[in-house]
Amino acid sequence: MSEWIGDIFTSDRGWNHLEALVDIGNRMAGSPGEREAAEVTRDALEAAGARHARLESFDIQGWERGESSITTDGEEQDCIALPRSPSASATAPLVDLGYGLPEDFEDADVEGSIVMVRSDIPSYFDRYVHRREKYYHAVVNGAAGFVYRNHVEGCLPPTGSVGTADDPIGEIPAVGVSSEVGSRLARRFDGEEIDVSVEATIEDAESQNVHAELGPDTDERVLVTSHIDAHDIAEGAMDNGAGTAMVVELAHALAAREDDLESRVEFVAYGAEEVGLVGSGYHAETTDHESIKAIVNNDGVVRGRTLSMTTHGFDALADAADEIADRHGHPVEAIPRLGPHSDHWPFTRWGVPGYHVMSTSDEVGRGWGHTFADTLDKIEKRNLREQAILLTDLVVHLTGEDVTTEHKTPDDIVEMLEEQDLAEGMRITGDWPYDD
Repeated sequence: MSEWIGDIFTSDRGWNHLEALVDIGNRMAGSPGEREAAEVTRDALEAAGARHARLESFDIQGWERGESSITTDGEEQDCIALPRSPSASATAPLVDLGYGLPEDFEDADVEGSIVMVRSDIPSYFDRYVHRREKYYHAVVNGAAGFVYRNHVEGCLPPTGSVGTADDPIGEIPAVGVSSEVGSRLARRFDGEEIDVSVEATIEDAESQNVHAELGPDTDERVLVTSHIDAHDIAEGAMDNGAGTAMVVELAHALAAREDDLESRVEFVAYGAEEVGLVGSGYHAETTDHESIKAIVNNDGVVRGRTLSMTTHGFDALADAADEIADRHGHPVEAIPRLGPHSDHWPFTRWGVPGYHVMSTSDEVGRGWGHTFADTLDKIEKRNLREQAILLTDLVVHLTGEDVTTEHKTPDDIVEMLEEQDLAEGMRITGDWPYDD
């Protein structure tokens, strides 16, 4: 056992791939940089020992940012467009809705206004309210524009897409502003007329998923996944270069332990995650769900030292996480709630057992993620190596013939979504796939 652990703890394969990804530059969905990242990931998986490394392309709604602005009484305020904002402008009174919780929209009249909301939630609220949910509450209530205010200090305007699967381009112009600019807007211009303007190039584009595999040629398989794309304003080191680097590291480690695998392991690095889980959605629509034993989706790993695994109510996944933690004497946080915001979800929403693997954090939201500060210097090589050891053993464990991971029914997932107060948000964002 100690030999393979030593090999991982002295390996630079994943870290070198992380550096290669961040050095590409812009990896926005549908961009040449995203394509280059997919190609180097395919080559890295093949070099790690995985078989049948290949790209699978699909069409997406392309979006490329132009100029964006907020003008207040003739003064320009720093901002950036939110991807898939329409190329449009609005002039209207600013309404600061604070956290932008659902009840905040119920209590305020925002019709014809430009709504500003924070990127976090208060400590008393029992669930995370996603950016897109806040945006579509603004749309449904008749707002003319949307301003997304970062809660993280440091003059960092946040990015993050709007739009739905059926209508990929949003309905009202949307921009992100830093905590500091948001504070200024709230203090000086709440109730005053401001102008928000977004310019963007909107045309058809192409993205791609990367596939490779290891282990015996069984029908049953474990998916080990990440996403390749990143927002165009930063290196995308944490979100999600580190996740794809982890997939490459795991491929190398599992190739050395291939005799221990009792079912097939399929590695998939998805494209176009940041614009609505498009790559994983395409895969979910074109592959057999019943053959998937479990999904180990890496999105948010390495940014902290301790692994956090959202298990979506699958007891077998929680048991496996506990088994690995006990085996290595290393803490692993297992969260039983649903988490509908990464590449496991197009499968898990139909009952496929899936982890969302992240790192623990005391922060609300993404921290440096989705800002200019998502850079390589925020990540430690030690964390990648330690987590790769745990995840390698987890994947081997999940392939075991004695490990049973029962699928849930869609009705089971719907019941959990309702119980956890997630259904309303998914309905308003167009992410509700079930027949009511």
